[in-house]
Amino acid sequence: MIAEVIVDVAAHPIDRPFDYAIPPHLQVLVEPGMRVKVPFGPRKVLGFITAIKETSEFDPARLKPIHELMDVVPVLNDELLEMAKWMKIQTVCFEIDALQVMIPSALRAKYEKRFVLNAPLEDIAEPLRVYFEKRPFVRSQDAVEVYDLLKKELDRGTIVADTDISQQTAVKKVRMIHIADSLEKLESIEIRSNAKQQVKLMEYMKNHAGKAIESSRLQKEAGVSLPTIYGLVEKGAATINNEESYRDPMLEATIEQKQSLKLTEAQQTAFDAIERSLNTPKTFLLHGITGSGKTEIYLQTIDQVLKEGKEAIMLVPEISLTPQMTLRFKERFGDLVAVLHSGLSAGEKYDEWRKIQRAEVKVVVGARSAIFAPFQNLGLIILDEEHESSYKQDDSPRYHARDVAIWRSEQHNCPVILGSATPSLESYARAQKGVYELLVLEKRAKNQPLPDVQIIDMREELRNGNRSMFSIPLAEAIRKRLERKEQVVLFLNKRGYSSFVLCRDCGTVMQCPNCDISLTYHRSSELMKCHYCGYDEPVPHICPECESEHIRFFGTGTQKVEEELAKLVPEARVLRMDVDTTRNKGAHEKILSAFGDGKADILLGTQMIAKGLDFPNITLVGVLSADTTLHLPDFRAAEKTYQLLTQVSGRAGRDILPGEVYVQSYTPEHYAITLAKDQLYEPFYDQEMAMRRASGYPPYYYVVNIQFTHEDLMTVAGYADQSVRYLQSELSASTIIIGPSASLIARVNNRYRYQCLIKYKKEPKLADVLQQLIKIYRSEWLKKGATLSIDMNPTSVM
Repeated sequence: MIAEVIVDVAAHPIDRPFDYAIPPHLQVLVEPGMRVKVPFGPRKVLGFITAIKETSEFDPARLKPIHELMDVVPVLNDELLEMAKWMKIQTVCFEIDALQVMIPSALRAKYEKRFVLNAPLEDIAEPLRVYFEKRPFVRSQDAVEVYDLLKKELDRGTIVADTDISQQTAVKKVRMIHIADSLEKLESIEIRSNAKQQVKLMEYMKNHAGKAIESSRLQKEAGVSLPTIYGLVEKGAATINNEESYRDPMLEATIEQKQSLKLTEAQQTAFDAIERSLNTPKTFLLHGITGSGKTEIYLQTIDQVLKEGKEAIMLVPEISLTPQMTLRFKERFGDLVAVLHSGLSAGEKYDEWRKIQRAEVKVVVGARSAIFAPFQNLGLIILDEEHESSYKQDDSPRYHARDVAIWRSEQHNCPVILGSATPSLESYARAQKGVYELLVLEKRAKNQPLPDVQIIDMREELRNGNRSMFSIPLAEAIRKRLERKEQVVLFLNKRGYSSFVLCRDCGTVMQCPNCDISLTYHRSSELMKCHYCGYDEPVPHICPECESEHIRFFGTGTQKVEEELAKLVPEARVLRMDVDTTRNKGAHEKILSAFGDGKADILLGTQMIAKGLDFPNITLVGVLSADTTLHLPDFRAAEKTYQLLTQVSGRAGRDILPGEVYVQSYTPEHYAITLAKDQLYEPFYDQEMAMRRASGYPPYYYVVNIQFTHEDLMTVAGYADQSVRYLQSELSASTIIIGPSASLIARVNNRYRYQCLIKYKKEPKLADVLQQLIKIYRSEWLKKGATLSIDMNPTSVM
């Protein structure tokens, strides 16, 4: 028998299956989807078995055998193996990259070089014997000081070099104490009267006869130490086993089961439409204003799917949304829910993934990667906030979770629900064309009015002498809410203390030495940081150019707002939520649950607070600068601004108390801002579509962004120029190629960046031409230190 294996080597000539002989002792165990260790050249690498066949076109005698099986059961099912082939073409990536992205990071290989003894211990040089006394191998990093001796022994053949492959996280085991189930047996055990700890433990055991209890819990509940337990185990009162256990991604809240809510008429209409199509591969666009009850439709539809014995995937865009969403799902479906997102440790992700693989759960709630949950009988896939750019992967394979969801829905004959108050233009255009079925919720679920939105012209505030980052109406509204013990959300899409540090005498802006971008000042650490490469340095006291002492901070970040708030309303309790305050595990849950419990009056944050939050006591939302995303050189700038403003406005007035929103802007007349005021999606869609039609951008054209990087500016410009000339000669005349030009941030991490944009409506040769370009790059440019990346349908072209 022969196995076709995709090996863990990301290189163009190797991006194909290799044939390996299956040794007789493995033939009954081997299945497609398993990971194996295989010899590849002089080393061993990890690989995935993608198919098994009887014969090979190569000489069977020359085929290398599989070295070792890594799995007892396949980690990937037939559907996911097929999907990897589809992703390879769709996203222009290596098949191994597509396979690796489908498994949790814990299962990805850890390669470790080691030296293995290949002769009797006394045959090797004496100084080396101490390394091999306890075990027949030594890790290369543990024997650096004797490399010269090892080299001699390698030449003699008494020691051989080997690569050890292991997975990054092991299965968690716990010590379980199984108490004897016979009370007579426990009573017959003799314990000396002065062995007080053993007497105490025996009493506990008699009350829990026949139970299995984790050792740490037994020690706590019985108030005894581990040696005491071992003492009674030796006397036959219990047995000890190390058993597999799941790591539990602890939820802050205790979970009470909750029942379904009664649907409104509009919700019921949407629910009925989806229910009628539960066994067809149909895509629904659920366009409901903020607070219209989309989540309840998701919950009830999933309930219906579970009754049919099927499974469901629920995707949310932001890790900060996952705790709240998970809680709502666990309240409804209990232990049938698994959670997958980047806030979990590698071990927790692995355990949640194993629950899915073993069919112990029926629902997965998670971020982008949860779309690869290894379910066998999918009945429904939901993408909440479907317009979010976080559903697109930034590096290879550059897949979009929406495309993967629709592909999976066709394999399983099940519907996909794309939910949003502000759908992406592409999705809404497809719904208008009838490719997706449009379902609309025009009113909030509890019939509350939409919050009253005021747009503040900050130019007027400046003219009136107000140089603060808070306009006078917003400052008054914050004070009012604090008096009434109501809560406030303040939104600013910029972390740090200020945008840049500048010398007021000579105009020098402190730049990152590795990137063409200014450094951001962070007050808490008194450092200037680059948000692209991570470089940081202390704030200078004098200008490095003119030696002036007039160093000032310009622009506003969340840290600076926090400081200004302390001056404006010193009595307010403020929680800040941005990348800096949520680095630690569980930080999202802690901040949100503290705010939900009323331990703070103001929640200040970046875009992670803009959506999904549902707290009844929020009655005021302040957007400190609506222009942050509006003036970016990106064709989606207006769309992203409209979506962000609509989403953040929707956090206010979601319960009985009415909501109010203040949007501060220096361009208050822009249509993205004026139409977000009343959540008027259709007029915004019409106006933005006219702009896209005029400039030739999606959804009227498909776009491909090709980026080149190199440490030398002339080299990268040369490669970009060659590529554009090649594309122009190969693609049809109707296809538009823009560039090459320097990227918006022309240098990141000491590498210069160039890009070109391909815009097309129909281009049958595109896939082949791009594959050919990649071949040229991998065979010539890669060796000279260049990188090339291709992003099909990018979410941003900056």
